[in-house]
Amino acid sequence: MKKRLFANKYGYFDAENGEYVIVRPDTPRPWVNVISNGNYGMVISQAGSGYSWLEHAQLNRITRWDQDLTRDNWGKYIYVRDEEDGRFWSVTPVPAGSGIRGYRCRHGQGYSVISGRRSGIHTTLTVFVDRARQVEVWLLEIENRTDRRRRLSLFTYLEWCLGVAPDSAREFEKLFISTEFDSSKGVLFAEKLRWGIPDPSGRPWARPYEYTGFHAAVPSPVGFDSDQEAFLGRLGELSGPQALKRGSLQGLQGRWTDGVGSLHCRVNLAPGGRKEVVFLLGAASSRREAEEIVTHYRHRGSARRELKLARMDWTQRLGRVRVHTPDPSLDLLVNRWLPYQAISCRLWGRSAYYQTGGAYGYRDQLQDSLAALPLQPELCRDHIRKAAAHQFRDGSTLHWWHPITDDGSKKKNSDDLLWLPFITAQYLKETGETAFLRERVSFYDRGKASIRDHCEAAIGQVLGRLSRRGLPIMIEGDWNDGLSCIGYDGPAESVWLGEFLYAVLVEWIAVLEYAGGRSAEGRITEYRRAAQRLKEAINKHAWDGEWYLRALTSGGVLGSRRSRVAKIFLNSQTWAMLYDVVPADRIGRVRKALAKHLYREYGPLLFTPAFDTPDPGIGHLSQYAPGVRENGGLYTHAGCWAVMAECAAGNGDTAYRIMSSFNPIKRGADPDLYRAEPYVTPGNVDGPESPFFGRGGWTWYTGSAAWLYRAVLDYILGVRPSFHGLEIIPAPPAGWRNYFVARRFRGTDYEINVHVNAKRQGEVRLVIEGEELSGNVIPVRRASGRVRVEAWV
Repeated sequence: MKKRLFANKYGYFDAENGEYVIVRPDTPRPWVNVISNGNYGMVISQAGSGYSWLEHAQLNRITRWDQDLTRDNWGKYIYVRDEEDGRFWSVTPVPAGSGIRGYRCRHGQGYSVISGRRSGIHTTLTVFVDRARQVEVWLLEIENRTDRRRRLSLFTYLEWCLGVAPDSAREFEKLFISTEFDSSKGVLFAEKLRWGIPDPSGRPWARPYEYTGFHAAVPSPVGFDSDQEAFLGRLGELSGPQALKRGSLQGLQGRWTDGVGSLHCRVNLAPGGRKEVVFLLGAASSRREAEEIVTHYRHRGSARRELKLARMDWTQRLGRVRVHTPDPSLDLLVNRWLPYQAISCRLWGRSAYYQTGGAYGYRDQLQDSLAALPLQPELCRDHIRKAAAHQFRDGSTLHWWHPITDDGSKKKNSDDLLWLPFITAQYLKETGETAFLRERVSFYDRGKASIRDHCEAAIGQVLGRLSRRGLPIMIEGDWNDGLSCIGYDGPAESVWLGEFLYAVLVEWIAVLEYAGGRSAEGRITEYRRAAQRLKEAINKHAWDGEWYLRALTSGGVLGSRRSRVAKIFLNSQTWAMLYDVVPADRIGRVRKALAKHLYREYGPLLFTPAFDTPDPGIGHLSQYAPGVRENGGLYTHAGCWAVMAECAAGNGDTAYRIMSSFNPIKRGADPDLYRAEPYVTPGNVDGPESPFFGRGGWTWYTGSAAWLYRAVLDYILGVRPSFHGLEIIPAPPAGWRNYFVARRFRGTDYEINVHVNAKRQGEVRLVIEGEELSGNVIPVRRASGRVRVEAWV
């Protein structure tokens, strides 16, 4: 029997295979998988619905999809038809699979499997994205579990988008779609004469779609169609298409149809017989490239081999960090699901059911790349380069930008630019590659500079716009996008941004001390003085008696005990703790205020009380219903910082309790309240002012996955990269006596056994390969094998 962990009525974790297994399709919300190879991506839900894209999920959507999380009835589907009696069904619960028995959906890293049986026919559909090619593969295994011969037909159905999504003006958009079936190759091609983005010269309506969509089957199909009405019938529905009733497709193609794709294959099965059919869907730069992809998959066993390689790719990537702790939910999250979510969805796919996205957020993917650092640091390095290339010469940046067009928004969020030096510092601590600082990258507007100069331009831009009190000007909001109107009616100062700037200065001083180089000493002196002045200003002007204010605006203060709503904010307390902005004589009061006001049963609230009426001086945050998203709920991203802050303050029990309160696996024990997938983090959880207190939402597409990964690995388990080695600074909860961390660091694999003394004195003793060392730093070693470490803490 496979080991089942954290089972609820909808599913469980398969610890042996690293999968989440869903046992019934009516989950409280779509429970999905986001699969991407860094260029091509797809989302599939437990119902079998979803969509596909290439490079950008909104500008280059391959298939149509409607964001309806209740019905979840848009996707790419396969039907089975019994040719003896004309009965038909879909191999997935949607759109026509209500009679399926023995249903299972298994979401894994880089693939999903949906299986079940009907009328004696068992089907197993495995979907995955090729590791390198621009194609997704639907591997359908069909088994006859009856004692008679069966004649079956398979029909696929999808709707082409081929460009900007959503294509709500479908009657217009379909005029530009052209389809053609190549019977000699068994491939249905789809092209579009108009792409809804300007051409390189800026002309609208003049850019043809630059890819060729293709849909193929192995073995070759016996029929095809490209017309929706021909497939569905007048007033038809996907639950009962006319083509399935008829048992054939009409072979319509060209520029005069409704731009769908359907293939028809025949399968004959002896009693007990089993066969595989492979369907392909993709987009290529030319027909020739598409034909090469199809030809590759026509070779016997190719689909199985590519599936094995795709799975192995993820196993190897994620296997560079392994933990074993007394809490198996942490092991599941750290060893598999958190880094997979951060890389496959956030860094590569940038799309999911709650937010189809597609763009790069300047601050967003920089933070997401933190999850890649211990596993594949070049992913972080490459994204730092991308971010630097979208910075202006004055240090300011785009707020987000679109791949493909490379245009973006220069919304003046005051924190975006600082994430470049902050993440670069983390990259350097992980790799020690100081030469990276000298690498030259172009600015978005003009000129070229080193990575170091890019980072210092960002720091200089923020230092150059301090208020008369010495606090950073907020401009049009900071990390919290919902504070979107602060600063419009007059200057506003962000306390949190001051704390974050202080953190960046501390981190960058350490970079310069380690790397040295041109004028390093002068910069160090400048930044130390700036940091000291900033710390003094925060403690002088932003202390409210029991906690720190969030902002000072032309309309008054935000986050004060004297306020009716929004009295206390989480981030301005946690970042004060993380980098020792708060003096020792105040930290007790800050922790007491957090425990009293913000630490709730389903995670730390972003602030409280929630806004109950819109405030035009605040922004769209106040327009959310009370308790929803940033308006008085858990914003999971910020909740991770609370875990880190409590660890930094030496409060391991509190940190673990906070983390457990929003740990998605533990929240999944009450799935009908929580609703969200238990295997990935949600962006938010409703707060106490919501009638659905504890309800999760906005899953997958959230920066919290990377931060929770690092909060557990670096802070609770306390194995943290530094310039001179791996620091051991653990903050485990009471009751833990041992745990294990295997981690690659600068090319060497370390296996670290941590032994926890019940009467911890804060001292660390290290024994490395039998040799005892003083201090708490495992020095960098160049070793071909594994380095074994025993740590007593």
